[in-house]
Amino acid sequence: MRAMTMDGERLIRSLRLNEEQPVLDIKWIRENQESFLKGLKDRGSDDPKRTLTQVLSLDEERRATIQKLQEAQAHRNAASKEIGNAKAAKDEGAAKRLMEEVARLKTAIQEGEAAEREVEKKYQDLLATIPNVPAADVPVGPDADSNKVVREVGKPKKFSFQPKQHFELGEALGLMDFETAAKLSGARFVVLKGALARLERALAQFMLDLHTSEHGYTEINPPLLVHDDTMFGTAQLPKFMTDQFMAVSLALTPEQREAHANEQARLASRSEAVVEMHDASAKMFELIKETLDQPNVTEERRATIAKFLDHFGVEALRTEFELAKYLAENAYLETIFEDRRWLIPTAEVPLTNLVREDIVDEAKLPMRVTAGTPCFRAEAGAAGKDTRGMIRQHQFNKVELVSITTPEQSAEEHERMTACAETVLKRLEIPYRTVVLSTGDMGFAAEKTYDIEVWLPGQGAYREISSCSNCGDFQARRMNARYKPKGAKDTRFVHTLNGSGVAVGRALIAVLENYQEADGSIRVPEVLKPYMGGLAKIEAPR
Repeated sequence: MRAMTMDGERLIRSLRLNEEQPVLDIKWIRENQESFLKGLKDRGSDDPKRTLTQVLSLDEERRATIQKLQEAQAHRNAASKEIGNAKAAKDEGAAKRLMEEVARLKTAIQEGEAAEREVEKKYQDLLATIPNVPAADVPVGPDADSNKVVREVGKPKKFSFQPKQHFELGEALGLMDFETAAKLSGARFVVLKGALARLERALAQFMLDLHTSEHGYTEINPPLLVHDDTMFGTAQLPKFMTDQFMAVSLALTPEQREAHANEQARLASRSEAVVEMHDASAKMFELIKETLDQPNVTEERRATIAKFLDHFGVEALRTEFELAKYLAENAYLETIFEDRRWLIPTAEVPLTNLVREDIVDEAKLPMRVTAGTPCFRAEAGAAGKDTRGMIRQHQFNKVELVSITTPEQSAEEHERMTACAETVLKRLEIPYRTVVLSTGDMGFAAEKTYDIEVWLPGQGAYREISSCSNCGDFQARRMNARYKPKGAKDTRFVHTLNGSGVAVGRALIAVLENYQEADGSIRVPEVLKPYMGGLAKIEAPR
């Protein structure tokens, strides 16, 4: 066993998630079963009918358990009142019977509450793994081949030379260093230097200025480390846990140190007991082995003894001993993982969660916020993809756009947000196209997504630089984020939207490849020159 590891299933079980609020509209599922099945089928679900059956079965079990518990509670309350009446009437016999009944009901209620917690967890755990239902106008298909191009803007430039890829340009300039980054942090990192470091900063500043001054977004500087519930709210957890980076603190509070010491002592005593058992059993097994050498032992008897020793022998006890020893030495793991944080994979996570567990004033909707932050992704499923260059990094910068709206506003806001992201590329004068993603290519939380793909002449291909998604009330239900319509008695769930406005590192790639010169220098786009101190061209340092 390795120190400083935590079993994946144990980590999932330890997630501190809000399980009080249903993450899907179960009433809609009950009343629209065919639409729910179609949504799962279009998403590529292996067995939509089985999923629906599990959801409805757990929902029925949950409601029956709650009803039974409520009936027991009502019966207990009624019996408790009758005790007072019986004592007032000096009917001690009736009072005694009622007190016995209340005691029995107390036990039944405790058992009912435990049963309710168990079925509620199963119910919520299942719902948390089911993706959003696609909007009606999303193209149906299994993968990216079914995406539909909505528009193409700008024509790819025809070069008089063979255009290079961004990493060839950056390394030739001496301003993009993957070798040093690998020495510092491993694969999928980069060190940018000089004018390229400034160009990336200029791109982020330009985007933030554009979105805040012209598009009506409010700039936010959010935390980069967030709790389980925050990641659950935007649907990164629990399904995509292996795509995330987690941070823990090795420092313990006095209370944690005391709890750790107590746990270590408990495990140590267990370890000592196992050692004693191991030593005694070893002697017993040695005596049993000696019987194998006796001349009067039949072959059948020898085989039986050998099988017993193989199955229940010293090795099994040694494994238990090693486990107890390991737990005693590493008891602090449980403590430090309890205080974990997650590095944000996108600023969508903290920005969307600004309204978690809140009732937003309808007059403030739509609410539009933006942030430029580092982002961190484990890229667990990216083995072998884009291994060279900056396309797929563990750490990258991105300007994020998030909108919180009413249900009536979200479709129009989705188009607006996509247009805001497109404006970045228009101002940079870089060709791009916008596609609507198919049901099989769309993200888990989205009901509709537009991808903006920028033209990269070095690759001779369009590559994603922004995804703009309308999530409907999917994330709002996980966050319990609501608003109260004017004149209404009840609250409603908000709709949430998010989009890249845009990925800064990929914008840098696009500038390098589209503005390259035959000598390997890079022209600075007009819109970025004020952010670059008037620099017109990036050349290798002399």
